[in-house]
This record gives sequence, C-alpha cells and structure tokens, in this order.
Amino acid sequence: MTVWFENAAAILILIASFFLLVGAIGLVRFPDFYMRLHAPTKASTLGVGGVLIASMLVTFSHGYPGIAELLITLFVFVTAPVSANLMGEAALHLKLRSKAPVPPDAVPERRSAD
Repeated sequence: MTVWFENAAAILILIASFFLLVGAIGLVRFPDFYMRLHAPTKASTLGVGGVLIASMLVTFSHGYPGIAELLITLFVFVTAPVSANLMGEAALHLKLRSKAPVPPDAVPERRSAD
C-alpha cells in the first residue's frame, strides 16, 4: 500500500470520526426528539460514508475494486434520510411537541377589541 493511500485513508477516518463524535454528542445533549433526530442521521451519513470510502481506498490499493463498500455506502446514503423522514412524520402524527424556542415573529400578534 502506497503512502498516498495510507494518508488519504487516515485523513478520511479522522474526518469521519469527528462527524460521528459530534453526532453522538448531539444525540445526548439535544433536548427534544426532533433535534436528536437530526444529529445522528447527518453524522451517520457523513461518518459511515467517510469510513467506507477509506475502506474502498485500502481495498483498491490491494488490487480489489471495493464493490461491497460502494454498495454499503449507497445503501447508507439512501436509507438514513428516508428513515429520519419517516420517524419525523410519525412524531408529527403523534403530535409530539418540540421544546425549541419559538421566534418572536412566528407568534401571531393579538389584536385588541377596540
């Protein structure tokens, strides 16, 4: 394995681990379901994608095409947003309230009965 492939794979793994760490912290720290749903889905897409692309580089350097890694990457990129969307729609259907602060311009003003 050449030094270029090793360095590229190491950089991709470091970037992916950063995204996975941020997603895990977001899952623990965010106060409500909707916010918690956002962090891991983005992190899994970027984090797992980075690890699998690094794995494709390593297998390519050994002379294999890395088709399995490519298929897993495509599967993760397609299923993570779809599953997050379905969970969000289910939460809306169950009327799960968000704890996010409402911006002042989103609240309709009360008119006095003059």
